[in-house]
Amino acid sequence: GSHDSFSYWVDEKSPVGPDQATAIKRLARISLVKKIMKKWSVTQNLTFKEQLEGGIRYFDLRVSSRPGEMGQEIYFIHGLFGIKVSDGLKEINAFLEQHPKEVIFLDFNHFYAMDDSHHFFLINRIRSVFGSKLCSVECVEYVTLQYMWEKKYQVLIFYHCPLYEEYPFLWPGNKMPAPWANTTNVHKLLQFLETTLEERSRYGTFHVSQAILTPRVKTIARHLVRGLKNTLVHRNLPMILNWVKAQKPGVMGINIITSDFVELVDFAATVIALNDLLLEEDESTT
Repeated sequence: GSHDSFSYWVDEKSPVGPDQATAIKRLARISLVKKIMKKWSVTQNLTFKEQLEGGIRYFDLRVSSRPGEMGQEIYFIHGLFGIKVSDGLKEINAFLEQHPKEVIFLDFNHFYAMDDSHHFFLINRIRSVFGSKLCSVECVEYVTLQYMWEKKYQVLIFYHCPLYEEYPFLWPGNKMPAPWANTTNVHKLLQFLETTLEERSRYGTFHVSQAILTPRVKTIARHLVRGLKNTLVHRNLPMILNWVKAQKPGVMGINIITSDFVELVDFAATVIALNDLLLEEDESTT
């Protein structure tokens, strides 16, 4: 999976989003401030298509209306606004059309400046783009690849808003817990990932291990121009990847892992390779 999957499209010419404090919005009237914001808001270099081609199958999505704009259009957001959500979904769907056995997870976990009418607009867009590819809510343990292929499902939508109850194809957010370490220290991050894996639910949910470091205000202040990638990610990704390599999938093991800048190391290939351990287990029991 990728963290803030859409942030490749964050645009320094766009308004500051409603996910930011009023003080930041005032400062952002200075164009240099927006350039710095972009350096800290962008967590991915690759488009959806490029991420999909690289093996990413879980997408972490934050969305918002544009306050003051007519209509209910919804955009991706992370500090600054990105592209329309419907444009991103169409790009993902084009990949699925070409690869009918691929399955993806779309996790809509942060909503800003959205009332019910905005949610209805977004949910209808999701339905119109993916149609019969949308997997209805089911017992998590039933959702194998075989099950998805038989039903011709390709998309699981997780929707962290009570409105999910009104739509059979919206999975509740509590089926996709994603505990967040909120630290700049790689050792604390790895300890947190270990602890939350030990505490994960044995049945009934997926589980996201967020292998990401989060800058504090003082981190940004000290390294303004360097940005997230050069300050936190480059230096620590190799250690995070070594932790990933040591994991085991399966019950109480690793399930979904997200990272920033997924192309900087062999992140997707390393995670995918962990599945071989499950195959080895199968062979040893048969």
